[in-house]
Amino acid sequence: MPRLKVGVLSLQGDFREHIRSVELCGHEAFGLNRAEELQAIDALILPGGESTTIAKLARSFGLFEPIQSAIKAGLPVYGSCAGMILLADEIEGAALGQESFGGIDMKVRRNAFGRQVDSFESDIEFRAVAGPAIRGVFIRAPWVESLGGGVEVLATVASESGIHPVAVRQGNLLATSFHPEITDDFRVHSFFLDEIAAKSTATKR
Repeated sequence: MPRLKVGVLSLQGDFREHIRSVELCGHEAFGLNRAEELQAIDALILPGGESTTIAKLARSFGLFEPIQSAIKAGLPVYGSCAGMILLADEIEGAALGQESFGGIDMKVRRNAFGRQVDSFESDIEFRAVAGPAIRGVFIRAPWVESLGGGVEVLATVASESGIHPVAVRQGNLLATSFHPEITDDFRVHSFFLDEIAAKSTATKR
């Protein structure tokens, strides 16, 4: 398995936890905050945090369009929580003027499970990984309201209003509502890096 170089968008949010997770999976990771750094990576991670703030800072740092272009060009990208919102083509309950990089044909609802005080943990059957259920940590988390035909649902969670996708994949793009980066279970990161990013890199080479 090739050792990948992974950029973790480091403008705001829990990027340090993602860097740690990637390194513990045996790959190289660094905090990315300049557009030129996109040319040197095999994959990009969009961390949890405040999706509106991350998008605004990406504009301020001249990263917004370069990230959009990289996604369209096929760069493997994983987004957790706020990162899921940033990968969505459409946002339900968006703040005024809120933008996303897009890439996954889905509509997500911000703060779908409630506010900070409604944070919770749940065991999740993540279809792409073997072994026991993954412990999902949901903090002001989104869920997927609707999705296009090319999007694969990898995990769902039930609420009083129904069953909602909380992990999806479309091509080289992966998104989760929950935060695997703040647990000691790195199987979601390994799936992204070893099954998605590594195969994409091998194809390019």
